[in-house]
Amino acid sequence: MRNTLVIPLVLAAAFVAGPALDAQTPPFQVEEASIADIHAAFRDGRLTCRGLVERYQRRIDLYDKNGPAVNAIVTLNPRALSEADALDARYKASGPVGPLHCIPTIVKDNFETAGMQSSNGSLTFEGYVPATDAFQVARIKAAGAIVLAKSNLAEWAFTPNETLSSILPGYTKNPYMLDRVTAGSSGGTAAAVAASFGAVGLGSDTGNSIRGPSSHQALVGIRSTMGLTSRNGVFPLSLLADIAGPMGRTVADVTTVFQVVVGEDPDDPATAAARGRQIPNYSQALRRDALRGMRIGILREAYERDSTDPEVVQVFMRAIDDLKLAGAAIVDPAAIDGLDAIRRQPGIASCQGFKYDLNQFLAARKGRVRVNDLTEVVRGGKFHPTVRRQLEQTEQGPANGPGTPECVAEATYRDQVRAAVLKTMDAHRLDAYVYPTWSNPPRLIGDLNTPGGDNSQFFSPTTGWPAVQVPMGYTRGGLLPAGITFFGRAWSEATLLGAAYAYEQATTHRRPPPTTPPVR
Repeated sequence: MRNTLVIPLVLAAAFVAGPALDAQTPPFQVEEASIADIHAAFRDGRLTCRGLVERYQRRIDLYDKNGPAVNAIVTLNPRALSEADALDARYKASGPVGPLHCIPTIVKDNFETAGMQSSNGSLTFEGYVPATDAFQVARIKAAGAIVLAKSNLAEWAFTPNETLSSILPGYTKNPYMLDRVTAGSSGGTAAAVAASFGAVGLGSDTGNSIRGPSSHQALVGIRSTMGLTSRNGVFPLSLLADIAGPMGRTVADVTTVFQVVVGEDPDDPATAAARGRQIPNYSQALRRDALRGMRIGILREAYERDSTDPEVVQVFMRAIDDLKLAGAAIVDPAAIDGLDAIRRQPGIASCQGFKYDLNQFLAARKGRVRVNDLTEVVRGGKFHPTVRRQLEQTEQGPANGPGTPECVAEATYRDQVRAAVLKTMDAHRLDAYVYPTWSNPPRLIGDLNTPGGDNSQFFSPTTGWPAVQVPMGYTRGGLLPAGITFFGRAWSEATLLGAAYAYEQATTHRRPPPTTPPVR
């Protein structure tokens, strides 16, 4: 597998070797620390990589299985401190490794990570320790990051509703209110990053699994254009829609990680779409005035339903006012012409690629994992009871792959949706759409009866176009986070990140959760 990393000279030049640490220097506070904060502390000699890693490890020790028991971490990297020492030596000798130099990163446990158990949240893969990294894990390591820990996920990434697996006993809790869900399936990464168990994280998103947990934990998350980022080395759910990417506490942090992981990967054919495409310097889009002159449509089809929580709508409409104050022109209505007819047409096929994609994934790892296909997964029974029915029904169904009538029909349907969205955006000259990422506040853990409010399963996954989630405020007396999604055309990540950054800087809604306070 080929993993290359080009580090812009401007980023590398931003680092210079700092003076030795002063014994009287106040301890660096990792809570809410950004990548820029961490790197500034390195330059000023206020912090070492070892010291940084130890501070995050202390927070995990105090808060993940103890205290509030957030329960987000599956596996700690036993080599984290030795890797930190090596980075300190490298920094002293020649400066930083790259733009993620010593950035402790939380990685969802469906990413293969060399030397660490990679379980996909299932006891089926307990003890599976890959020899190589997933493409994005390799990229962040090459840029200097340390994989601090692997995080819990909804087993097999099946559900966006809660973070429950068989590899880690119990639910992962929302650090903003411990009786609430984190959403799924990247809820472990979101809870860990929100609680400052690491600086940034990696998640995956088939329907809403980066953006939903980011909304529930007041984070920023990006789902990229299909083909801009590789899924190689990530357990598949459906390669027709799977995306992997960063989650963080600020738009700037997510943009820094995103810059590192984008680009073509010969081991993920979908990224051939990025071949020959000039990858922009996304950080240049992060301007406080980026919203000025933008035309933003309200995507009411995404969130208006009988069960939508009125308080979420109130928070969203305040966000619309903030977009106007930042200089955006709001277009409303901006309904997508013909969309209802496309969605109602009879005989829409569903590719349902999980069985095919998983079997291909396992076949490529024959002899390294204990099961060869989904049939053996089901027979083994090493999974949470809540996913048994879905696994059994999928195993009994067809293994639809590329070229089957069902997948060809679904590709045609997706083309129709893309055409309808693009036609409407062109007609209204829209730079982006916005909508509440979820229509309802985070639910109580274990409650699957009240409305969930997941709004993001359709537009970005079906079109394959990008969406960026950013905090927009709080509901329930300021206790539960809510988020806004910026959704745009293919390859418009720079536009969306710029809009999200300008909104973030104008509103500063992000605040740390109360259950995991600073460690003194």
